Amino acid sequence: LKHAAQFKDVLKNYKMSDQSIQILNQTEFVMLSAVSSSGRNTIIRELLKSDDFYYIVSDTTRPMRVNDGVKEQNSVEYWFRSEEEVLEDLKQGKFVEAALIHDQQVSGVSIRELSTAQQKGKIAISDIDVQGVHTIMQHSSLAVPVFVLPPNYEEWMRRWKKRGTISDQEFTNRKQSARQELSVALSEDYYHFIINDDLEEVVKGVCQIAKGIVSKQHDQEGRAVAENILQRLS
Repeated sequence: LKHAAQFKDVLKNYKMSDQSIQILNQTEFVMLSAVSSSGRNTIIRELLKSDDFYYIVSDTTRPMRVNDGVKEQNSVEYWFRSEEEVLEDLKQGKFVEAALIHDQQVSGVSIRELSTAQQKGKIAISDIDVQGVHTIMQHSSLAVPVFVLPPNYEEWMRRWKKRGTISDQEFTNRKQSARQELSVALSEDYYHFIINDDLEEVVKGVCQIAKGIVSKQHDQEGRAVAENILQRLS
């Protein structure tokens, strides 16, 4: 990052503009948080098959990559923007949330995307980490955080192995991240917990939560699974 010092400075005291807060507070927004390998991206792909949702594509300063021989596309994986553009928008408070990642890139959700969802009359949806959710929940009465979980610890480990080989260090890092994410989610009462056991059922469940239809029993079952996995990680 050429402007790493400036990014750190502006992010340290970052505040959304009044206009951004107003747009955020008027937009239905489903935020999916999850531990790695919980199937969150698959759920989002299924939800986007309906006409109810608009996927929020994050902005990033990193260059496009080639994954499995296919080059990333602007507006699909990310909005790929220059450091100068992102820095200027941050200074003007035009991001809902943003973060410096590994001192290599800045990525975040632009209010521009939420405005598009609102104009299309759709429910905004995106994968947001627990820190981003916390920021958004401070300003929005319409945002709905959903934490996606595997059915249990054993199934979670099985899904990990199915993804292919990763180094022991990366595996340790991912488990450490999961421990932090679960701890944060369980400490907040605004999360809806949902167990990804059957794709059709979990998609139906997220749709109901988005429309304000919440099952206390499902929330309690999900919270119990989250607590059990966290205990196994400790």
